[in-house]
Amino acid sequence: MRHWLSAALLLAAPPAWPGAQGTPPKEKPADYPVSAAAGPLTIAADYLVRSFGREGAMFWTPDYLVVEVALFSATREPVEVAHSWFTLQINGKKQVLMSQAPGLVAASIRYSDWEMERRLEVGAGVGDTGVVLGRPTPQERFPGDGSGPRRLPPAPRAPDADDRTGLEREPARTAPEMAVEAALPEGAQTLPIAGYVYFPFKGKPKSIRTLELLAATPAGAATLKLK
Repeated sequence: MRHWLSAALLLAAPPAWPGAQGTPPKEKPADYPVSAAAGPLTIAADYLVRSFGREGAMFWTPDYLVVEVALFSATREPVEVAHSWFTLQINGKKQVLMSQAPGLVAASIRYSDWEMERRLEVGAGVGDTGVVLGRPTPQERFPGDGSGPRRLPPAPRAPDADDRTGLEREPARTAPEMAVEAALPEGAQTLPIAGYVYFPFKGKPKSIRTLELLAATPAGAATLKLK
């Protein structure tokens, strides 16, 4: 019972993910595999299949296709950016994939990992009663008997590397945190900017013969052939 109650509490109160900061935009649109004009904007894109990351840390999501999108403009005036501008068309089908909020991507990664850990922990148990697979652990008949469980000494702790900077190191980002942090920033943005846009897809990427990113911005529309 407590396992299901904990799950309900986790889903009811999702963590506070960091805000989207995007990825470092390249110098010009031509530095991306594809680019196209959408009115006064230039949109560039790179199809990354299911991978995402930043600063040398790369992650993978089984439920989404990932496209890095960059926006360029000849002016420095802020532009209201939205993920909803973008859809994916697969194999020329009329039904397109809508972009998803980065928080949903982060939650799918986090809770899929949690569910896997729960299956391993609970096993074939029902309620609070679990079934332990394997041989029973022998118990000592009296102190020093030797028939009980053997306890290995703790592994020696590796010495910490000298930190000569005098500054605390930032903790490494987890996959859910990175999914949100590296997403394309929304709202009023001064271009150029870049970041990931996510599209739900649980099929096999090998089944994708053609792939097009459709952009419908207030300033104009564009189609980018990714594959």
